Amino acid sequence: MQKIVVLTGAGMSAESGINTFRDADGLWEGHDIMEVASPQGFYNNPELVLDFYNQRRRQLLKVDPNNAHYALSNLESDYHVHIVTQNVDDLHERAGSSNVLHLHGELLKSRSTKNQRLIYEQKNDIILGDLCEEKAQLRPHIVWFGEAVPMLDEAIETTAKADILVIIGTSMQVYPAASLINYVQPQVPIYFIDPRPSVSKNDFHNLTIISETATKGVDHLIKTHLRD
Repeated sequence: MQKIVVLTGAGMSAESGINTFRDADGLWEGHDIMEVASPQGFYNNPELVLDFYNQRRRQLLKVDPNNAHYALSNLESDYHVHIVTQNVDDLHERAGSSNVLHLHGELLKSRSTKNQRLIYEQKNDIILGDLCEEKAQLRPHIVWFGEAVPMLDEAIETTAKADILVIIGTSMQVYPAASLINYVQPQVPIYFIDPRPSVSKNDFHNLTIISETATKGVDHLIKTHLRD
């Protein structure tokens, strides 16, 4: 079977009701991004940062996967499907996708501030005083700005072996995730699904743009390009 690699961003989960939290002015819930998504922000005001992600976690537990999530999961009957997502939600997994790589971490996990190998399932709020087994404060298992992306090498290796690349709901502005498109082989067809695509056919070889939301775009992709 052919290998489809799917790169997904915030637009993938928007139709599930996931608030991206980032406004047009670049603020997240009224906060500068570095206040709530950087190690320095956590050092300066850990309660603010924990509350920010606690709100996101509560919201995530109230929503469900959308039709695009389920459609990608169903493709596993005909293709080897590998999803590389910038999203920190678990909607791909809940829809049944079996190969999901989270570049930016996972909202339903926490980890130690002392030992990053100590990772825990986390569905409740994290508060100051919640400690790991080594008595260090827990933090969201999220890759913040200024931190290394530990899954990047695996994502590059996966993308380089794609027979088909599909990009859904991302502005292609956040690096290093946006650089993954550069690792596909020259002959590989690329499908870009977004209602406001940030790329043009002149940008990449073998590029097909589907200017639709995730649910409509994935449905169109499957019916028009992947199945007779």
